[in-house]
Amino acid sequence: MVMAFKMATTGMWVTDECKTSFMEMKWKKVHRFIVFKIDEASRLVIVDKVGGPGEGYDELAASLPADDCRYAVFDFDFVTTDNCNKSKIFFIAWSPSASRIREKMLYATSKEGLRRALEGIHYDMQATDPTEMGMDVIKDRAK
Repeated sequence: MVMAFKMATTGMWVTDECKTSFMEMKWKKVHRFIVFKIDEASRLVIVDKVGGPGEGYDELAASLPADDCRYAVFDFDFVTTDNCNKSKIFFIAWSPSASRIREKMLYATSKEGLRRALEGIHYDMQATDPTEMGMDVIKDRAK
């Protein structure tokens, strides 16, 4: 049986795999990003794709479908002006214009429940096209 955390607003459940993968990314640095999707049939938020430590932003952007909503978390490593290594985790709600309205509503109402289940996110982003979540936007937010 799949253990899950229920998101009260939509009746969706976040699987343990989502939380475990996130903790592995956050603490062990074994993933660079994780893409989540909602399986409407089972009413579960599940892991869709995991990016290895050698993968980066370009692979994350390529893994987001042009006509389907997704959630993603991205571990962004950078060096500050004081020459300190830092890491910030971004939560991205991907809702492209070409996706169905029902799907956009489902993802919008389920977002906060998933966000609460994944403790340790630094920044939230909403994107409808790749320019709204570009690397320049991420760098600017992480300062």
